[in-house]
Amino acid sequence: MKKLILIAFIGLFITPATLNAQIRKFITVKGKEVIGTNNKPFLMRGTNLGNWLVPEGYMFKFKNVSSPRLINQALTEILGPDDIKAFWKKYQDSYITAADIHFLKEAGMNSIRIPFNYRLFTAESYMGQNNPNRGFELLDRVIGWCKKEGLFVILDMHCAPGGQTGDNIDDGDGYPFLFKSKASQLLTINIWHRIAAHYAGETTVMGYDLLNEPIATYFKAEDFNPYLEPLYKEITRSIRMVDKNHILFLGGAQWDSNFKVFGKPFDSKLVYQFHKYWTEPTQKVIQDYIDFRDKYNVPIYCGETGENKDEWIKTFKDLLEKNNIGWHYWPYKKLDNTAGIITFDVPAGYDKVIEYTEKPRSTFEEIRKAAPEEREQLVKALYAFINNSRFENCHPNKGYVEALGFKVK
Repeated sequence: MKKLILIAFIGLFITPATLNAQIRKFITVKGKEVIGTNNKPFLMRGTNLGNWLVPEGYMFKFKNVSSPRLINQALTEILGPDDIKAFWKKYQDSYITAADIHFLKEAGMNSIRIPFNYRLFTAESYMGQNNPNRGFELLDRVIGWCKKEGLFVILDMHCAPGGQTGDNIDDGDGYPFLFKSKASQLLTINIWHRIAAHYAGETTVMGYDLLNEPIATYFKAEDFNPYLEPLYKEITRSIRMVDKNHILFLGGAQWDSNFKVFGKPFDSKLVYQFHKYWTEPTQKVIQDYIDFRDKYNVPIYCGETGENKDEWIKTFKDLLEKNNIGWHYWPYKKLDNTAGIITFDVPAGYDKVIEYTEKPRSTFEEIRKAAPEEREQLVKALYAFINNSRFENCHPNKGYVEALGFKVK
């Protein structure tokens, strides 16, 4: 009887929240391993949803028009201020859909990395809107699809306030102002705090990639590198106020390549990330990261690689897996491209869009001179780009997919 009374007494203190916390299983880390929800080592195998929430000029086959801001400017000059809003809405609703996520799972992937622009979480105008909650609306949608399919998600702040890289990929002003601007740092910390509070209980989210490819090689490393890890610590401190469950992914300096900026791990759930493109697929290329892993007993991960021939893709993938390093290849989808998982066709008349973006347009006089004679042809080509990018109109690159160890059904 006393035992039954004790059990009943203990039961009074087991709240629904406690039960939910016990039931929920988060991917975590233990020593050098990422640990899955089944308590076994989890080797990430997947791709990046590049060009969806962070449009990139080269993915549109543009040259000088490279960042989201420059792309938006050029397309606004073609479409006008009203139609550009409708264009981006349709683009976001079409470029990545539930069908894309289903395909990735069916192919054999277990996770994806989703690049996003910080402006999706502010009132700044971006991709036709200025709703500070639109980031959650878009990410909630794709995370819901991933939950249904059983794919895990890393959220990647590809573009941070002030610019963390100093090149087109951060959609900034050509300089890593983030590390010189207290206001930009505070905004970065605040956005991550909001994101972490929103997803604190979401087990489909593996974790948060705090800054993509900070500090380009065009700048003096000594001017910026000392500020990187301290900022990571500040972001982490804020995230841990509301979310103690998720992994934090820390990219090295100089395009996520330099781990020398890191000291002893400062959190119990860190994964250190490197990116590698167009190198020899040899042990020497990744050995420094392995040495870092061994020194600090932490997991490492390749967040971006790819954009290469099938033979290289397989060789590097095998090298990573031989060394127990998970990966997300870049990109998933790209216009007229064999060096990616799927591709789609160049629409008729799209050469005129490309031609327009390459004309001098730095003054209003030049913009007037560059104005297309047949504007509707360019508008039609841009909407055809969106239509062609829909999953049902895409073509898998069978050789590339198989080089990654996946299959096209």
